[in-house]
Formats: sequence, structure tokens, C-alpha cells
Amino acid sequence: MKLPEQKPTLLLVDDEATNLQVLRQILQDDYRLLYAKDGAKALELAQNNAVELILLDIMMPDMTGYDVCRRLKAMPLTAAIPVIFVTALCDVKDEADGFEAGAVDYITKPVSPPIVRARVRTHLSLVDAQELRRSRLQVIQTLGQAAEYKDNETGMHVIRMSYYARELALAAGYSAAQAEDLLTAAPMHDVGKIGIPDAILQKPGKLDAEEWKIMRSHAQIGAAIIGEHADGLLKMARTIALTHHEKWDGSGYPHGLKGEEIPLEGRIVAIADVFDALTSERPYKRAWTVEEAIAAMQRDSGTHFDPELIELFIAQLPAILAIKEQWREPA
Repeated sequence: MKLPEQKPTLLLVDDEATNLQVLRQILQDDYRLLYAKDGAKALELAQNNAVELILLDIMMPDMTGYDVCRRLKAMPLTAAIPVIFVTALCDVKDEADGFEAGAVDYITKPVSPPIVRARVRTHLSLVDAQELRRSRLQVIQTLGQAAEYKDNETGMHVIRMSYYARELALAAGYSAAQAEDLLTAAPMHDVGKIGIPDAILQKPGKLDAEEWKIMRSHAQIGAAIIGEHADGLLKMARTIALTHHEKWDGSGYPHGLKGEEIPLEGRIVAIADVFDALTSERPYKRAWTVEEAIAAMQRDSGTHFDPELIELFIAQLPAILAIKEQWREPA
């Protein structure tokens, strides 16, 4: 049995019934429509319905569209809903005020039906893309957390170190989009631990030479799990899994890469991963203080870590510590 297609829900807000009727004629075939003739009703409907986009008049009694938009953006339940102003106000300042209030677009009256339909489609597609990206990040974080739990670590580790890596990437010159990709790929850094026997991962004492050889294979196992990809996010994830245990002086594994032979994303994640490991409590160790961890990493600058990246990481400490607090371990 084929399920009926569910139309996206739009909220149309205007104090003039004629204007609502015009928008209804343009949009009713493709969308489920809700209507409000004042700001209070609009806020009520937005909070109590799964509204995906709002078309909002500006000049309304009691509460202007600007006021409504600001209130929507201030409430967690409605902050992410895109707002398009539909108004007779057409000065540049009016548009600037609309964007300042939190709107994503601005359509002037009298409206053109093709323009209204095109703008609505565009902003709904952007919402879908953002939701897909959020879902993809959640899936990748979950896979990363599975590997960490197997190693007696916490799920919060992959979240914190991923955000640390993003901050360091931005400081190192990554664009916002590139840094976001690194944030998404970094949780896969230790996915290869899934292939390491529990007896080795959870051994309380020191590993012997053969056990350590098996443990080190998790970098290559992780790369094999992620697979070969010509470009994009999964290519970055594979590179991180394979190279984040390489060391600046060439003493790391699995390939003994040295200096800038190590891909930049691997060098970045190495710093983020170690900092979080040092400053987190584990069954076998206490959490080091931030000062102790930074001092140790500075000592290893130029041997384990890229020295320029260590300096950049230290410069980002206020942001790093804010992330550490936001994603702290549950009590």
C-alpha cells in the first residue's frame, strides 16, 4: 500500500485577508497551509505545529513582523524555522532590518507567483540539506562512539575531539566548509578498534610486543572499513583513520611518515585526540589538568606533534575549554 505523500507545512502571516488569499492561491496545491492574522497567533501556531517555513508580513498591528521574527528566533522550538518577509516595504533599510531580525529572504508586494514558489522551494531545499547533514553527522558520531565504548572510553570523547579539531582547522586556514567536513569525519578516527580483540583493548596492564603490533593495526583496519574514495568526506575520514597516529619525527605508525608527509587533517586530529585523552578520566588514569596536558604536548612539539599546530592550538584554548565544558562527561 502506497502511503500518501506528506506536504510540507507553511505558516502564512498577514493582517489582511486579501493578502492571505493571494498566497493561498499560489501555494495551496503543493503545501499544507496554516494562517495567522496577527503576531500572537503566529507564535502560537509555530510552537504547536511542525511548521517548515513562515511567510511573514511586516506591517501588522500590536506586533510587527520584525518583532515576531525576533521572538521566533529566540525560542528553541522555532529558532530553526526559515522566515521569509512578504511586505510592501521596499527600501534597502527595510530589507536590512528584515535580515537583521533573522529572516532568510525578502519578497516585496505585489507578489509574483513564480518568485514566491521559487523562493519557497529554495529555502525548503536548504532546510532538507541541513537536516541531511545533521543526520549524517549523528550517524558518523554513533559509529565513532561504538569504537570508543569498545575501548572503555566514553562517547563524549569523539564529540569533544571533533569540535577541538574543527577549531584548530579554522585556525590553520581551513574554510568554514572544510572545517565542518573535518568535524564530521573526525569521529571515525578510531573506528578500526572495532576489529581489535577485546582482550587486547581492555587489558589492564602493559601490552606485550605482539599485542602492541595487533593494537597498532587498528589504523589500517579503520581505513579498510571506511574504504577507498576518490574525494569528499569519506576520503578525509579514511585519511584521518590511517594517519592520526603518525608522528612529526617519523616515529609513528602505521607508515612512519614524517613532518609534512603526514596529511594536515591527520596532524590536526592527533592533537585534538591526545588533548582530550589526557584531560579525561579513564579507569586506568586520572584526568590531567589542562595545564599539565598543554605542558606535556609542548614538550612533544616537534617530535610527536606539528610545532606550528601546537602553537595554534594553544592560541585557541578559550574556545577549546568552552567546548570541553559544553560536552563534559555526565555526572
